[in-house]
Amino acid sequence: MPLLNQEISIMSYLEQSFSVKFEYKIFFTTSLFDPNNTTLSTFFRERLESPQHQEPGTSGIPHQVYSSEPLRKICFVIDDGVAATHPNLENEIRTYFKQHNETQLISEILIIPGGEAAKNDTKLFDQLVDAVNVHKIDRHSYIAAIGGGAVLDLVGYAAAVSHRGIKHIRIPTTVLSQNDSGIGVKNGINYQGKKNFLGTFAPPVAVFNDDNFLATLSDRDYRSGISEAIKVALIKDPEFFYWIEEHAAKLVSRDLDTMNYLIKRCAQLHLNHIAGDDPFETGSARPLDFGHWSAHKLEQLSNFSVLHGEAVAMGIALDSTYSFLKGMLTEEKLHRILKVLLVLAFDISNPFIQIRDMESPILKGLAEFQEHLGGRLTITLLTDLGTGKEVNEMDHQLLIDASTYVTNFTNES
Repeated sequence: MPLLNQEISIMSYLEQSFSVKFEYKIFFTTSLFDPNNTTLSTFFRERLESPQHQEPGTSGIPHQVYSSEPLRKICFVIDDGVAATHPNLENEIRTYFKQHNETQLISEILIIPGGEAAKNDTKLFDQLVDAVNVHKIDRHSYIAAIGGGAVLDLVGYAAAVSHRGIKHIRIPTTVLSQNDSGIGVKNGINYQGKKNFLGTFAPPVAVFNDDNFLATLSDRDYRSGISEAIKVALIKDPEFFYWIEEHAAKLVSRDLDTMNYLIKRCAQLHLNHIAGDDPFETGSARPLDFGHWSAHKLEQLSNFSVLHGEAVAMGIALDSTYSFLKGMLTEEKLHRILKVLLVLAFDISNPFIQIRDMESPILKGLAEFQEHLGGRLTITLLTDLGTGKEVNEMDHQLLIDASTYVTNFTNES
């Protein structure tokens, strides 16, 4: 019989589904490498004693008994700016690991350039991977990064792709990295002029926020990270935004207790979002990227002379104003947002963010942001303080009007 009218199956498949649990802690401490501070050594000891981190057959046996298993190694990478402002840091690390020997410190401590230069230079990535190879850093060992968000991104990326994943520890040293970039699950480097073009989703095994590092930040770096707290407050927590309004002067004057509170609350809001929404960004929505589509382009246009946090503040001002012009946000609430940004000394009308016509290079950031997202363009706007809404298109003329509004508001303030 002819087979034309018969249903023929020529496909079969196997299907599998599984999930992997990610768990890590963010520690808040002072003087992490003081020998009397056991935060770090306790972390290593608990990992050795935890059944999930032991080799088969060694459960309950002290590490020193089964000598066939070598000590876990740890390789430190330090932001050169941090090394310069903390000249005793290397010696402090070496002294600490002499007194706390749960983990073996390799002899070489790497010092690399900080700031966005770290993510722009692929030779630095090669240097880190070479160190992994030379010092035989395996999947049970650690790479610890001490620095700002850019260095953490680079080191996390190198760790994630070496041996398909080496455990990495983050020790953020800036406000922005302690409250945002250093406590998330993303790593990456810039490539061919595009922000975070190469990257991974690879959570750290731990984050250690040491407030001693904040004391040596310039006023500009110190202030820069506050924008990420404003961002998450505007889309997640109106009470936190009111708190920032109330304490803006203390933040500017560098009151440490006030900043520590801001960092911890901001970090908690970011972690809540990561755990409860889309941590590996499989969809197109990016609520935590509120204000970022223009910020990323602005950084590139300024040749990264504008800090990330400064660019985010400008992006928040632009998108909040656009929200008002679209009829989504009241003018009174917009003014509160713009005023707190100005009190915190953010230059929200910087020439790089101004959109004068349809040929403005900032507008190209929309297409590049969509390319980064994949799928539909999805931008978070505001309907209220603490409430965001996703939209899938942006009116270029209205963006020009929003840019003009921000400039006029700044000049009149």
